[in-house]
Amino acid sequence: MAASAWWTDFELNGTVLHVRKTGARVPVEPGVIGEFLAWLHFYLEVELERRAATADGPSIWFGPDAPRPWYLIWPAVQLAGLRIAKTPEEADLAMFFEDRTTGAPPNVARPVINARCPDTSKTAIGRAFEAATGRALSVDPTQHDGPLVEKGEANGIHDGRVVDGPCPRLDGKSYQRLIDNLADDGMVEDLRCPTVGGEVAAVFLKRRPVSTRFANANAEVHLLNANAVFTDEERALIRRFCAELGLDWGGLDVLRDRRDGQLWIVDANKTDMGPPTALPLRQKLAATHAIGSRLREYCETLIKDSTGA
Repeated sequence: MAASAWWTDFELNGTVLHVRKTGARVPVEPGVIGEFLAWLHFYLEVELERRAATADGPSIWFGPDAPRPWYLIWPAVQLAGLRIAKTPEEADLAMFFEDRTTGAPPNVARPVINARCPDTSKTAIGRAFEAATGRALSVDPTQHDGPLVEKGEANGIHDGRVVDGPCPRLDGKSYQRLIDNLADDGMVEDLRCPTVGGEVAAVFLKRRPVSTRFANANAEVHLLNANAVFTDEERALIRRFCAELGLDWGGLDVLRDRRDGQLWIVDANKTDMGPPTALPLRQKLAATHAIGSRLREYCETLIKDSTGA
């Protein structure tokens, strides 16, 4: 099912694009225009594939919001042959989908993906990571001696900054240890990991200058094979983290500390966007097919388990 009139979500006022739902203001500048055109090319390719194929998979109702095409779940559904239901009664299963940090899942008589994940705040991320690994990601800024990361609790605001502790704890902020993910060429490297049922379905290696380490723009992105990136033990760690957070579908920000090689999951988002615009088109499509295939298998398993078939 195509997304209807998604362009009505935006309003252009001079050189600023307003996002109606969130109130975000995006300056219209060459970099933003280039990213939009790259995304539009991907969107049109997905639409062509969707129209040429038969959607014969399970149907999903999304609530309280329906995903727009820039959310990764949308192209994954299209390329997997899944269907988007208009009401929960018409659906085989549901997905709790709301682009907010905290919320309540819909109460429907269907299996609900992400029903156990009402909170993706940085504090919740820290609790889940420590429960899964025994290692503390969150720190007390008033007691920590040395550099640490200060972030807003909400998802997707990209306001992180490195501060020196000890320092006061500010309202609405969370504090994490600073992970050394600096490569030899001076770029920081993040591993963005879309997960389905706790399994990593693809890995996007995102690289950017250390001066913009917390920004959303990437200098380059590469698609990697999860089996080549993570050991069996590390994949088990990721599964435990997702189980602790209650995350059935979502994107993880994973950092590998260059000093000792340990993994740290520093963020998670159940309404992640993607694939990254800097990724070449063919790799975007390959990654989305792989993610969609894993999603379809997961949906079919949930339905089978719920019906006892």
